[in-house]
Amino acid sequence: MASDKALLKRAHQLEEAALAEIYDRFSGPLYAYAYRQLGSQQLAEDFVAETFERFLKALQGGGGPDDHLQAYLYRITHNLITDHYRREPPPPLQLEEERIPQGENQPALLVEQLEQADRIRRALQLLTDEQRQVVVLRFLEGWSTREIARSLGKSRGAVRAQQHRALASLERILYQGDLNQKSDGDTVSRR
Repeated sequence: MASDKALLKRAHQLEEAALAEIYDRFSGPLYAYAYRQLGSQQLAEDFVAETFERFLKALQGGGGPDDHLQAYLYRITHNLITDHYRREPPPPLQLEEERIPQGENQPALLVEQLEQADRIRRALQLLTDEQRQVVVLRFLEGWSTREIARSLGKSRGAVRAQQHRALASLERILYQGDLNQKSDGDTVSRR
C-alpha cells in the first residue's frame, strides 16, 4: 500500500490506478461514517459518491490535497452531511448493535444493553453537530485527536476541548435521565 503522499502525487496526475486505490481504501470507512450520521443507506452511498466526485473535480482543476488525504475526504463528507442537516433535522444516530456482546441465555442482560445503546443514541442527538462529530470520529471511528484536528481544520487543543465539553454534556444528559434536552455547546438546557 502506497503512502498517502505518493498516492496523492499519482492522483494529481489523474492516474487511474491511484484513483482506484484511493476509492478502495476510503470508500468503506466514509460510507460507515456517513451512515452513522445519516441513518440512511441511500444517502450514505450518495454522499460518498459526491465526496469522490468533488475530490476528482478538485484534482482535475489542479487542486485537492497535497497531504492528509483521509482528513480531506472526511471533511468533504462532513460538509455534505452538515449541509443536508441544515435542510432537515437529523434522524436517530445508529450505533452498531452487533458490537453489543450477546451472552447465551441472558435475555435480561441483552435487553438492558439494547436499552442503554438506545439511551446513548438519543443522548448523542442532543449534542451540537461539532460535538457529535468529534465523539463519533473519536470513539466510534477510532480516530486520534490529531486526525480529527486535521479533518476539522482545528487545533488539537480545540478538538480536546470540544471532546471534553461533549463528554460532560453526555454525562449530564445520561445521569440526569432527561433526554429531552439540547446542548448549546457548554451547558444542557431545556428545549
